[in-house]
Amino acid sequence: MGIAAEYGQAEAVDILIHYGGDVNAQAPNGDSVLYDAAGSGNPDCIELLLQHGADPNIANLSLQLPIHCAAYKGHYLALRMLIPVTTRRALRLSGQTPIHAAADGGNVRCMELLVDRGFDVNALLDTHVSEKYGDMRKTALYFAVSNGDVTGAQLLLNAGAKSDLDPLHCLLVAVRGGRYEIVKILLASQADVNCYFTEVNDTVFPTALQYCLRDEMMMRLLLNSGYDAEKCFCCPHDSTWGRSSEQTSEKVPVSSPIMSVPKSSKLLTYAHSRCLFSNV
Repeated sequence: MGIAAEYGQAEAVDILIHYGGDVNAQAPNGDSVLYDAAGSGNPDCIELLLQHGADPNIANLSLQLPIHCAAYKGHYLALRMLIPVTTRRALRLSGQTPIHAAADGGNVRCMELLVDRGFDVNALLDTHVSEKYGDMRKTALYFAVSNGDVTGAQLLLNAGAKSDLDPLHCLLVAVRGGRYEIVKILLASQADVNCYFTEVNDTVFPTALQYCLRDEMMMRLLLNSGYDAEKCFCCPHDSTWGRSSEQTSEKVPVSSPIMSVPKSSKLLTYAHSRCLFSNV
């Protein structure tokens, strides 16, 4: 029955039900028959299964529900049918919302439907789900930004999505990916241009500038949006090395790498000066 549902064969599913097929049967990976039907997007197949007692709140081994599958694959009609029959408890136990799934799949129409039905655009992935991603992402907005989905990101921002709820802020993701339009709409939505990736950054050197040292256009955009570039030239460390060097009689040659200006500093100074005195 799962195979028939996966291919949206409502007539075959009906025959199997008539001969005693289990509408709540699950595959070895935990996918239910209804999950397979949601993946096909056939509303007739989904309606038939629901009428015969299929449970929309059975999760697979990845804790995904049929509603997540429909949202991810962009099956609007299937999603609309599954929203009223999926319980909040099942969604809570899954650790993710269908908005996350729709944003991950880049399905703006499904995102819009879910927003209209009251789903929280700032809901966070549970840790057990977030840990599956190397960047520990949490929000639907992060998925949209990471995918370069300008329309989806704008929709979520218009619905009140916050850009600073992930360990790596959405603005930094957009800067790192060179996504100028998304950077612009994030800044227009009051994203913090001076944000840091605090998980790894224990210095005051601006994180965003580290991501765009070779992208003059992006750097100019950030600087003209209020980036505090003065922090690039501040050293938070004390002068212990300087005092200790004074106490030794050994002289450091002028050509020593220790005394030379780092290439990255030259690049930043050059790019910074150009950006400050150029028009966008």
